[in-house]
Amino acid sequence: MHVMQINKRIASDVVLHNHYLRRRPPISYAYGLSDVELFGTMYGVITFGVPASHHLRMSACKSCPDSVIELNRMWLDDVMPRNTGTWFLSRVLRLLPPFIVVSYADTAVGHVGYIYRAANFRYAGVTDMDRKTPRFDYVTDGKHSRDTTRNGTMAIADRVRRRPKHRYWTTTGDRREKRRLAVAVTWPTMQHGKWD
Repeated sequence: MHVMQINKRIASDVVLHNHYLRRRPPISYAYGLSDVELFGTMYGVITFGVPASHHLRMSACKSCPDSVIELNRMWLDDVMPRNTGTWFLSRVLRLLPPFIVVSYADTAVGHVGYIYRAANFRYAGVTDMDRKTPRFDYVTDGKHSRDTTRNGTMAIADRVRRRPKHRYWTTTGDRREKRRLAVAVTWPTMQHGKWD
């Protein structure tokens, strides 16, 4: 199998048709897992992009929010053997320029983030763990609240309590760059288990 940087449009199409969210993420870097070096069958895609929320970037690294990038989609074909995801992710992180990489495991679909743990990401607890009041999404016909507010269908939307997500982070680059970026991260490093 070959891990390579791929065209953002190709990656976008693959995740749109195969990833459970069925939404195009903002993509700055895209990597594919293929059976041959060029134009082979795509067995996996990982994409990274600038987080939609500036608040997220500031919360992860106040001193240098521009160094924060989000691993926003990861898809693997079901035919791939066990542990392929961790192998693929570890190779992609070596190809990525120096960044603070943040990612989430979506508890609403049963994800805990075992692949991030296996790839030595640091655990930063769950989203909204310090909030005193819950957050809600507005869903219309199964569509996310962003679509609901854009389409003006807020009045008929269902108010659904937002499920927390597990937060993970790591750094990329050479050893010196990884250390420099890790010191700048303002997210905590916590033990797994408390929020599982």
